[in-house]
Amino acid sequence: MSSVAALSIFVVAFFLIATEKVDKVKVVLVAAGAMAVLGLIPGAKVFFSEHEGIDWNVVFLLLGMMIIVGIIKQTGLFDFLAIWAAKKSRGRPYRLMVMLMVITAVASPFLDNVTTIMLVAPVTVLVCDRLRIPAQPFLIAEVLASNIGGAATLIGDPPNIIIGSRAGLTFNDFLVHMTPIVVVIFVVFVLLTGLLFRKSLRYNPDHVASVMALQERRAITDPRLLARCLVVLGLVIAGFGLHAVVHIEPSIVALVGAGLMVMVARPDVPEVLREVEWPTLVFFMGLFVMVAGLVHTGVISTVGTWAISAVGDNFFGAATSLLFGSAVLGAFFDNIPYVATMTPVVEGLVAQAPDAGIGQALWWAFALGADFGGNGTAVAASANVVALGIAARTGHRISFWQFTKYGIVVTILSTVLAWIYVWLRYFM
Repeated sequence: MSSVAALSIFVVAFFLIATEKVDKVKVVLVAAGAMAVLGLIPGAKVFFSEHEGIDWNVVFLLLGMMIIVGIIKQTGLFDFLAIWAAKKSRGRPYRLMVMLMVITAVASPFLDNVTTIMLVAPVTVLVCDRLRIPAQPFLIAEVLASNIGGAATLIGDPPNIIIGSRAGLTFNDFLVHMTPIVVVIFVVFVLLTGLLFRKSLRYNPDHVASVMALQERRAITDPRLLARCLVVLGLVIAGFGLHAVVHIEPSIVALVGAGLMVMVARPDVPEVLREVEWPTLVFFMGLFVMVAGLVHTGVISTVGTWAISAVGDNFFGAATSLLFGSAVLGAFFDNIPYVATMTPVVEGLVAQAPDAGIGQALWWAFALGADFGGNGTAVAASANVVALGIAARTGHRISFWQFTKYGIVVTILSTVLAWIYVWLRYFM
């Protein structure tokens, strides 16, 4: 009965989030409270369990980066980049979109997709405001590009870190096995965006002329402060890159970086804290508790175990189930707790594989499905939620379905291409 209750609460909450009948923060708080009050997730585990509660690493990573971005914003850097990007693209919307997607996709594998979106989204909003074009298509395209690009490396997408740790896969393993298909899918995706967003990509020469006349260097309000902030940002990025070597969580790196940024910039702290997306952080915490209820009551593991047992000793069938199953489930549950829950199931299946090559193929199928499933809906990945929060805060609100109608198309396309890749490379 507990699993039925947990699933019922989750389905009702997800319906309310999807239909936007009630504010999503209110929904997750009530749903999380119901899970805890009914005993579907023990109170202690909500706050202290790594796999069955709030993932504080994600929450504090977001908090640290929000503070860093808020301080950098005061230097005028984002205005500079917005004017520079608009002038380089000569105001052509599709050309600008491709530029921003490439920047996002190239940065995501080496930072992580959440951090990349926090840095690129403010620039996007500013350049779209300058050109007087809707920012929503650009933000959606960037998030989709970020989730695709982040799949390429061990540190680019949080699920990859979990899988790499559990499976003993290195940074180079991800480069060799994941990067080739990510590059192919990204190229196809760039071509697809011209069709998906064609109605929104309208060129207005009058607005472009006014932007071309701007001097981007004048946007920098404090060059010395900017130099100090960029040094701190560089150290934070280096810390993310060295995560696997120094064994310091990205959340700690972000918080230390935020502290250093406050020290070197000496900002008005209350003003900086107003830049933090508090509703987004609260939404994440509530969402983690909701998923924890499904984890603790065995709903997710039951679904995973059933799917795997259905394929028997057909390991290509198992890889197919993992790939498509993870893409579907990952589209409805945040892919971080989903991957944390399913890795023991995959580990058990890998142990039955006839050789190490087939075992690794299962891990890659699992990773590809979870990563690309993150594009499926507006709440499927951390970067999606963060982008929607920034969009709402800047007056460019993106609804659940506005994001999801594009995300589903990209998820289906990328998952099918990934399935062909897994078949050709590991089972052909």
